[in-house]
Amino acid sequence: MATQKITPNFWFDGNAKEAVEFYVSVFPGSKITSDSHYPDSQEEGLADFQVELAGKILTVDFNLAGHDFTAINAGSEFKPNSAISFMVNFDPAHDNQAREHLNEVWNKLIEGGEVLMALDQYPFSKHYGWVKDRFGFSWQLILTDPEGEERPCIIPSLMFGNGVVNHAREAIEFYTDVFPNSKVGTLAQYTEDTGPAKKDSLMFADFQLDGQWMAAMDSGVDQDFSFNEAISLSVACEDQAEIDQLWSKLSTVPESEQCGWCKDKYGVSWQIIPKNIGKLLQKPDAIKNMMQMKKIVITDF
Repeated sequence: MATQKITPNFWFDGNAKEAVEFYVSVFPGSKITSDSHYPDSQEEGLADFQVELAGKILTVDFNLAGHDFTAINAGSEFKPNSAISFMVNFDPAHDNQAREHLNEVWNKLIEGGEVLMALDQYPFSKHYGWVKDRFGFSWQLILTDPEGEERPCIIPSLMFGNGVVNHAREAIEFYTDVFPNSKVGTLAQYTEDTGPAKKDSLMFADFQLDGQWMAAMDSGVDQDFSFNEAISLSVACEDQAEIDQLWSKLSTVPESEQCGWCKDKYGVSWQIIPKNIGKLLQKPDAIKNMMQMKKIVITDF
């Protein structure tokens, strides 16, 4: 199986390990793969604002149904919302109990959570529901058409609203130009003005970035939120040249540039990092050095 190029990162307020253990229990075939810890002291690179996290879990890498994620254990700076959610496909072509398994996952995610769209039959699916879990992250569970083109089990989905509504098509064109080996899949348009979404804007679309499926839509309902750092997308780059290229195209908000993090013109947060970042962070003073960086410069570790 090819290495996943783009990895969704979840930001947690001190409870990353608890959340990951919950997600791994919800989705069959899932596991925790690794973790990392904050430095023990400021001498080792711990920042002033991280003193209370000394020696604690920093990140937890985990895999849900074949899709890699990273949980960041941090503070209360960023709160998740539904601007980025995750479509979970239950395909009867591969699972003759797909509907039952969808219901099982729904029942676990809804505990302490909130229904955003009721589990029901819709024109686009015989069984679908949108749920916000107890940690604030959102999942769209869908019974897929077994005769349709196959998709992965989990697909990150970007919802364009609150200032960027009606920009989904433009964003897809932008992203597929930024990343090589990319293409557009399904395009479903609104047939009339629907709330803030204009006729012919995107009710749903999916596309590949470097061979990896993503989805996008323009919100047909007014939203008081948009993209933020609670969910970021990290890109594992081969070398400095790839870092430089992606950074030059994606980073548009100078005040959001820190330690490889940047924000694009739609507000989506990215982490542009070398694929061997784990090895680089083992070097003496690596964390201290990285804290001084905006764009990652490999030779500066």
